[in-house]
Formats: sequence, structure tokens, C-alpha cells
Amino acid sequence: MGASRLIEVAAKYNCIVNVYPTQHGFVFDKTGGLPLNLRARERIAYRQVELARWRDYLGLPMHIKPAHFPVEDATPSHAIIAAMATGEDAMLLSYEIGRAQWEMEENISLVNTVERACERAGIDFAGLGDLSMWADEFKNNSHQAVKRGVFGYPTYIYEEELFWGQDRLDFLERAISG
Repeated sequence: MGASRLIEVAAKYNCIVNVYPTQHGFVFDKTGGLPLNLRARERIAYRQVELARWRDYLGLPMHIKPAHFPVEDATPSHAIIAAMATGEDAMLLSYEIGRAQWEMEENISLVNTVERACERAGIDFAGLGDLSMWADEFKNNSHQAVKRGVFGYPTYIYEEELFWGQDRLDFLERAISG
């Protein structure tokens, strides 16, 4: 939900956004979080309410319960890491992968879904090379995230200050604007 607004904030203040995909399960395990399917029924229900509220407030074309969620995220995460490493717009690719899952209800674990997201982001998928070569970087990102205090998603870090959740983007913008 916050990706398009993050892109707008970054453009407004001429900021570069570095995207570091992490293994959600690893981060949750190390920081006391629970994957959605293990949370209490009441928390799951309230999450749905909040997602609908934000979707409606922001006017997003978003499915509250996408057909393919959660899914294995190594392929899209490796593609985002490869995009950043090769100088492509990793933030835009991350946004397009999010749209694929939450708006288009596509399975982002599939290579052809990631390839279409790359196309929408103006990235040559073939130019990213063998995505599996980014597996160690993906693990390292996860370890670094925990070291920096990340415990949930999305987390934005600006000058070592954490902002957790898309609803903290206003605070992030205030920090950037000084």
C-alpha cells in the first residue's frame, strides 16, 4: 500500500530508495513476530478491517485477501536484489511485484509473473541473469534487518531511524524534509 506513496516522497525530495528484500519468516522468528496463519483469529480479522480501511482511504485497487498470499517470495526478492545490483529501479520493480500480488492477484512466486512485473517497470528480465545467485544476499539482508531492529513490514529506514508500516510514511516524510 505504501510503495506508490514512497516513490512520490522519494521523488519530491530527490531521494534514492534502496530496497533490501528479507526473509519474512526469519525476521519474524528472530523478533517475536508470527506469520499471518499463526496469528490469533482476532488479529487476522482486525488486519482485514485495517487493510480495507486503508484501501478505501487511499483509493487503491487492492484485494484484501489476494488469491496467492502468502507465497514463497525468493524469486521476486532475488529479482529486486538483482535490479538494485545492476542499477535498475528496484523500488519500481518492488512496486510492480506488489501490484501483481495485491491488485492483479497473480502468483509472485512464478518466474513469468516476475518477468511481467519487470516489463511494467521497464527492466529487461533477462538482463538480471541467474536470480538464484542472489540467495546469499537475500539471507544477508535478513540478518542485517534484524541487527538494525526491523521486526515487521514494511519498514523504512532513514538516517538509522526506523519507520514501521505504510501508515508511518507521513513521519518518514517529516524526517526527510527536516
